[in-house]
Amino acid sequence: MERYLTVDGHQVYSYEWDNNGEAVVLLHGGLSQTAHWADQIVPSLDGYHVFGYDRSSHGLTSYREESINFKYQVREAIAYLETVVKEPAHIVGWSDGGIIGLFLAIQRPDLVKSLVSIAANFHYTGTVPEFEMNPISDEDRAEYAEYSPDTPETLDRIHAHFHQMWKSEPDIPLSDIAKIECPVLVMAGDDDVIQHEHTLELFRALPLGQLAIVPGTSHILPKEKPGLVNLLVTEFLEDLSYPITKMPFRRTNPTE
Repeated sequence: MERYLTVDGHQVYSYEWDNNGEAVVLLHGGLSQTAHWADQIVPSLDGYHVFGYDRSSHGLTSYREESINFKYQVREAIAYLETVVKEPAHIVGWSDGGIIGLFLAIQRPDLVKSLVSIAANFHYTGTVPEFEMNPISDEDRAEYAEYSPDTPETLDRIHAHFHQMWKSEPDIPLSDIAKIECPVLVMAGDDDVIQHEHTLELFRALPLGQLAIVPGTSHILPKEKPGLVNLLVTEFLEDLSYPITKMPFRRTNPTE
């Protein structure tokens, strides 16, 4: 089911797949939308009640000048969980969506059962030094003109806002990440725009973290290797217990 819902005082385009099971909320990446991703992952989550929404200034949700910063986007995510989902959920976030998931797990642990953080950084310096935003392509402009409720030139303003935001956000202290109580799967491509050292810092700071580097993929890993990414996500969600391995090294085996 797709429809506009009032969230945090404004209209947000929302998706809901009416399966039984625990709630899973999909959080898309920056300059993206839920529809860019849903076809790849929702079929694998048939045992869950899946939700997703286009954040303000994304997809079918209209532009709001004040929305392109993580403080606003986290507030919107909290409102969505409280007013639409109405129960604690498993968060699956890609890129900026994964960053929002980290903020949620820190600020509102009561709303987050677990988190899958795909290709997300906790600090704005976590990208590779040569990273630059791609210019707006003709294909991007045509797609925006087709689906967005805003005028075509709004896309230029959105890009300009993101260009500034990603120079200074996010900035999450590792000490806050160390306080995250829920299980977290950290995932990245082996040729990701997020530096591997940064991804490892995130993983090591998490008390209940697991790590997956997906071979042969970039920052677009959910589309490049959907079968493998979906398998990792579903196996993580199916067993959120503390990993008991045969030869623990970085983890402490709690049974010993």
